[in-house]
Amino acid sequence: MEKQQPPQFREMGIVVLMLLCLFTTIRTSVSIQQEEGGAEELISSQPKKREDRVIEVKGGPESVIWIVQLSDLHFSVHHPERALDFKKIVGPALKMINPSLVLITGDLTDGKSKDLLTMKQDEDEWKEYQNVMEDVARRSGLDKSIFYDLRGNHDNFGVPVIGGSFDFFSNYSINGQFGRKANVNSVTVENGDRIHLFVGLDSTMSTGLRGPTNLFGHPTDQLLTQIDTQLSQWDSQKGKPVTKISFGHFPLSFSAFSHSGKSLRDVFLKHSVSAYLCGHLHTRFGKNLKRHHQLNENSLSSRKYFQLNIHQEPSESTKNCSFRAPPLKEFWEWEMGDWRKSRAMRIVAVDRGHVSYLDIDFKSGTKKTIVLPTFPLDSRFMSTSSLHQMYECQHMVPFSFETIRCLVFSVSPITSVVARIYDTRPGSPLMIMETIMTKFLRDISRGDIYAAAWNYKAFEDPSPDRFWLQIEVIDVMGRSTLSELRPFSINGLSAKISWKWKEFFVMGCQWAALYYPIFWSSIYLMLSILLIPKIVLIFSKKQYSYKTFISEKGLINCLAWVLQDLCRVPVVWFGILGYLIYLISCPWLIGQVFTDCGNRGYMTFMGWVVKSFNSRDKHEYIGSPDIMVVVLPHFFFVVMPSILVAGALAAERGIYKEHFLLLSGKKEDDDSNQKNKRLGKYDNQGRRRSKFYFVERWIRKGLLVVCMAIFWKHFMNCRALMKAYEMNPLIHFPVYSLAIPLLLAYTVYKTRSIQ
Repeated sequence: MEKQQPPQFREMGIVVLMLLCLFTTIRTSVSIQQEEGGAEELISSQPKKREDRVIEVKGGPESVIWIVQLSDLHFSVHHPERALDFKKIVGPALKMINPSLVLITGDLTDGKSKDLLTMKQDEDEWKEYQNVMEDVARRSGLDKSIFYDLRGNHDNFGVPVIGGSFDFFSNYSINGQFGRKANVNSVTVENGDRIHLFVGLDSTMSTGLRGPTNLFGHPTDQLLTQIDTQLSQWDSQKGKPVTKISFGHFPLSFSAFSHSGKSLRDVFLKHSVSAYLCGHLHTRFGKNLKRHHQLNENSLSSRKYFQLNIHQEPSESTKNCSFRAPPLKEFWEWEMGDWRKSRAMRIVAVDRGHVSYLDIDFKSGTKKTIVLPTFPLDSRFMSTSSLHQMYECQHMVPFSFETIRCLVFSVSPITSVVARIYDTRPGSPLMIMETIMTKFLRDISRGDIYAAAWNYKAFEDPSPDRFWLQIEVIDVMGRSTLSELRPFSINGLSAKISWKWKEFFVMGCQWAALYYPIFWSSIYLMLSILLIPKIVLIFSKKQYSYKTFISEKGLINCLAWVLQDLCRVPVVWFGILGYLIYLISCPWLIGQVFTDCGNRGYMTFMGWVVKSFNSRDKHEYIGSPDIMVVVLPHFFFVVMPSILVAGALAAERGIYKEHFLLLSGKKEDDDSNQKNKRLGKYDNQGRRRSKFYFVERWIRKGLLVVCMAIFWKHFMNCRALMKAYEMNPLIHFPVYSLAIPLLLAYTVYKTRSIQ
């Protein structure tokens, strides 16, 4: 028999074995991470205190850093000019600008077919993106590691799972190549005595649907926690001021709420970020896609759904002139134009904590000289509350107010830089100051900043747009470049500008919060249109008809007559009611939602239900509120007009019936002995009836034109959905595609003549 070991030795052996296993596991994990580039740390239960990625910029000017933002490149196999122009223009431009970071905020590839209806991943586009970015990095002379790209909704079309075979972003993007595969990545740019923290976020769907029902950002509670952690990583650092900037693809108006009801706005306000940089909306909705956010505890509940203008009304806060006073809770949201059509690039500068930007349009070709004023700030797009507090507390006014400053990027040596200030109070701008700006000199220079001393107190004024600044730069070739003429306010007051209606539509409306109120309001309205007249028709003694309307004219009587006549066509009335019940309780579509031709999903008004990629489980109602792009147009442009047109056709039939009976019931001429006159009377009556039938029924002809417009709109919607999700209308969505056309056709048939 073997000699049995004492219990304490056995326990020690188990502990030693567990320690060896733990050491081996950690060593293996570290080795794997080193092979992947070392960009991600081990997953740990301990919170991550600081991001390791810190860029320490060398050389002057020490007071300012600048970065470049690009967005919505949409490289496409059907539009090769987008990539060719990017390669030709962006590389040399970046070499001239020499930024500390290059941010590409989503939609790197297009993912659309030539007819723009089928939306899924195309690997050739991703290979083109990778090759172009390699060339741009080489031409610019920049370290490729300072490029940060994000996933947009186009980069997520039809991607069933992150890391799967159709997740080309992880393989071909710059972030993917450097192992920056987390949904939140941060980088710190440090120069002189300031810290600049940039936090990028990917809020695309974890399960990427094909378009068009892939339109919104979907931040989760976990993602918001990660963003909160990254934004707070330097909060414990004392002595060095921190400027925080976040960047993502989706504007906040196209970002959904998390499961707990939180939003990106809440996190950004908590940390008082200076700006949130985004894309997604392009420029077709306007060039003023900017929005100022400010914490207002007394805000109305309606602000959850709308912000009526660019500038949110500030809350009345108590004056706090202590240097230890917490920063005011505000930030700017700056959406930028796209590369796809506008060939846009943005330069963002942070000058001693003052954040400014310049949007450049390359549609006309390359730029020889670029001028970006960094102080004083544009009073239309500055953090007004913070600057206004400094102005009220004169001892808090920083040294940065003492000079006018601008960045100048040029391919040629600069011979002259002049700042001019105009006063607009006389009516037309009157130049009141002109001063030569001198270059900041340093042995090692990252770029050129020019400054000129001024007496800023001379420009204190209660009007935020009285004084305007413009800078002229002349190079050695004699070429003159003017900066944009822009207002400034030393007082920290905001110059008000207004959205156009399209800009308000995409920036001022919180569509994620509005979807269900709009949906249920539409349902209740259509049910009311159907049920209330029916109830009145059954239980009320007063019946509404054409005769009632003639005797008692009015809008209410007109609507009651039209809708009650619809109730008198029972097949149509019950058909529309059943269709509405179907839309609430049953699937609308059964379609292919991923790039591969796998299992289909079905869509209801609450979203898509699809099988997960690696299991038999189902994702309940993903793509909400994205499905509003299918649901709401169907309600407002097909279903509701069909109800009204069906009622109008029934009412027109009643009008014609009354006229027909009126003509048929006319008494014959008293002279019954004169046969010719009697025959002439009948003949005249027949002609009058024929004339009414062909001429007087112009209302019916107009309604038939409206029916054709509804048919066409519905046909185009169905065609787009067929292409997008590879569906057969008779198999995969027969009720959606056929119910309304059949009901309208039956209404037209039923009301064609008097029976």
